[in-house]
Amino acid sequence: MDPVIVAGAGPVGLTLALALARQEVPCVVLDEGPGKDEPRAARTVVLREDTVALVERLTGVRLAGLGCRWAGWRSMRRKQVTREVEFDDADPAPLHLPQHELTGVLRTALARESLVKVAVDSRLDGIEQERSGVTAHTRGPGGTWWRGSYLVGCDGPRSTVRKLQDIRFPGRTAVERYAVATLRTELPWTDEALLHRMPPWRTSGPSAGEVVGRPLPDGVWRLDWLLPPGKDLVTPKLLVNRVRETLTGWAEGVTPSYELLDTGVHTVHHRLARRWRVGRVFLAGDAAHLLGALGTQGLEEGLRDADNLAWKLALAWHHGPREALLDSYQEERRSVIAARLRAADQVLPLLRGGGGLRSYVPGSSRGHDALLADGHLGRGALGAPGAYADSPLTPGPLAGETAVGTPPGSPVADVRVTAEDGTFVRLRDRLGRGSLLVVLIAPGTGVWDRKHWVTAGIMPRLAAAVTALPHRAELLVAEAYPGAAAHTVLLVRPDGHLVSAFSGVRPADLYAAAEAALGGAATDTTDTPRDEDAEARAAAGSR
Repeated sequence: MDPVIVAGAGPVGLTLALALARQEVPCVVLDEGPGKDEPRAARTVVLREDTVALVERLTGVRLAGLGCRWAGWRSMRRKQVTREVEFDDADPAPLHLPQHELTGVLRTALARESLVKVAVDSRLDGIEQERSGVTAHTRGPGGTWWRGSYLVGCDGPRSTVRKLQDIRFPGRTAVERYAVATLRTELPWTDEALLHRMPPWRTSGPSAGEVVGRPLPDGVWRLDWLLPPGKDLVTPKLLVNRVRETLTGWAEGVTPSYELLDTGVHTVHHRLARRWRVGRVFLAGDAAHLLGALGTQGLEEGLRDADNLAWKLALAWHHGPREALLDSYQEERRSVIAARLRAADQVLPLLRGGGGLRSYVPGSSRGHDALLADGHLGRGALGAPGAYADSPLTPGPLAGETAVGTPPGSPVADVRVTAEDGTFVRLRDRLGRGSLLVVLIAPGTGVWDRKHWVTAGIMPRLAAAVTALPHRAELLVAEAYPGAAAHTVLLVRPDGHLVSAFSGVRPADLYAAAEAALGGAATDTTDTPRDEDAEARAAAGSR
């Protein structure tokens, strides 16, 4: 079986290649550049807990040492603090880090992967598809033809893959513009991010001024100023003036010393590719979507693209293509991004136009600042990770289903579980291995040795039902789960989204839900290896 070709060696492409390698799928990464990234202090990323866990799981590196977790968040309007948030274990802070640090960690992890080949100075310029695979051509010093089973375009906003597949990329250009500066200084707020709207030192002009400050390690800050609509040139003098007036305003009249490290202009575009799959070719990350207004991070959504697609490609690579499963990547991820873009498009005119929010959003009692904070903090329609509530992989109504604190299609809570070897681990640690997860909620098991309860009660029957599933699955036991009663059984996808929850052991319902989550039976093809043992277990479980 030919490797998967990943076009693009940014964070999304590198993450996808690592995720596939962890599931024993070989990859070729086509890197246009020399194989390393130039540091840019003004190019940073904000990652929430789920994407931090994803990268750490794939690389084995703790990202906290490379970035800054905010101690808190404050929203200000003029001189008044309108909102303060303190982060804790129940509400973890986002992680802010330079993008080149993230890419470096991913590259280092890939260098240790025998299943991944990174081809540097390789610019894609041709794709040919047939029933059994994909052929890609690259130009450059090592220009050649590459043969793959599938190809994923992670090659950014100007994606060559998207253009070669003649996929339209409609949307809005220059939705917002920000002047960006990264500097080392001391501010009145230590490790606390802030959004300051209508600061008193700026009393005129569109938006009357808006600045966001995000801390980085070693006393470094990234400041973003919302610019007026238009294409006015952002000069070095304008940026220095913005830095000085902002620092002076926050320090109440005395300009603190600072070291300017990097500057830039960040332009926000909103675009969404019409199709994310053409046969054996897929799009992910900025090649498929552009978003970024109100603090939302396009890179984060790209990492979630990779997490969603990896286990589906791995299952197709190992066990034969399930077309419904592969199609579900576009249906799930594109609908999530479309919802985020719609929310931003509805809210932006209200926030920037100064109209009354409550008269436009029925039932809303939150002000502009709260909506903006939601986007920055990864909450609500503007920032929270998307759920696949209408996924084609959702099973039909099953008699044994029960409700828990996580709706079907949403990411599961990261509870402590007992693994099959008796060790205690976090549920997130078992994700990304290509296996379904079956979690039994059994209060009290945590205080007893596993050998005393693994053969008692409902465990043997549940273990037999798990063995008979149409795909390999890992049986885990948790003492508690939000909203779940004792003896509830959760079925979780390899990417951590809940399929269904059942009251007790219901082998037929569990099998039906697993089959739906896998997109139905695999297509029988002569050029794809099949797992006959898994098929035999599935047949036995259905009888």
